[in-house]
Amino acid sequence: MDQTIRLLIVDDETRFLQAIATRLAKRGFDVRTAESGEDAIELARHEKFDLALLDLRMPGMDGSEVLRALKQEHKFLEAVILTGHGSLASAVELTKLGAYSYLPKPYELGRLIEILKEAYQARLQRKFKADQEKLEKIMSIAKGESALGILRKLRELDDGRK
Repeated sequence: MDQTIRLLIVDDETRFLQAIATRLAKRGFDVRTAESGEDAIELARHEKFDLALLDLRMPGMDGSEVLRALKQEHKFLEAVILTGHGSLASAVELTKLGAYSYLPKPYELGRLIEILKEAYQARLQRKFKADQEKLEKIMSIAKGESALGILRKLRELDDGRK
């Protein structure tokens, strides 16, 4: 990988969590782990992640709740759901909530890595598109405004107001 992919892995099964984190770290991912949804959200408030690998069934906050919270706070984060209790209905629901992909346990490491790389590419493309749109807005603002007007509009754009 040219750039290190920052990955948050969330699973309540400690041995599984440690094993998958070790395997992915050996393959070049910058891995952080959390054993609960609450811990994952707190960790994501202090560190930036490109991807999240979430267990679906966990005590407390389940994977769908964690997905919803992470997507709300981190616009470009892509998430992959890994579960031993999957169904077509839950896969559809999680995709609607913004999950990039959904994989059953047990997983094949090569396939998981492939999906994580695809999710990272999707993240980069979405971010690039958003940056391009922001740049186009800045360019259109700069055409007919005074310097002070440009600064006001840029602040509004940066703050997400308008």
